[in-house]
Amino acid sequence: MKVCITSKGDSPESAAENRFGRTPFFVVYDDETGEVIEAINNTNANNASGVGPMVVQMLVSKGINVVVTGQVGGNANKGLEVAGIPTYAFGDAKTVADAYAAYKAGTLTRIV
Repeated sequence: MKVCITSKGDSPESAAENRFGRTPFFVVYDDETGEVIEAINNTNANNASGVGPMVVQMLVSKGINVVVTGQVGGNANKGLEVAGIPTYAFGDAKTVADAYAAYKAGTLTRIV
């Protein structure tokens, strides 16, 4: 299973990013091994409009199973729901690694 976390950078030590569609990166963990398997550069982040649905489509094409982020806009929320991708708010997590640890501990609130 692939768990992706919105991030300001491309590593687990990077700050977690509150914005889903406008995040600079998605750091992807293999949930079976706990290892980072990919950092996805969000090339849609600076588009004028329609970012949320475009990002959802990109994550679906990458086989993402779970999203951990700060907040999700309305159109992205609908897209994630239709795609069947559970989405969680990372709460007080400061880094990507903190957000993943909180996800694994089961302490995050589901938002989609």
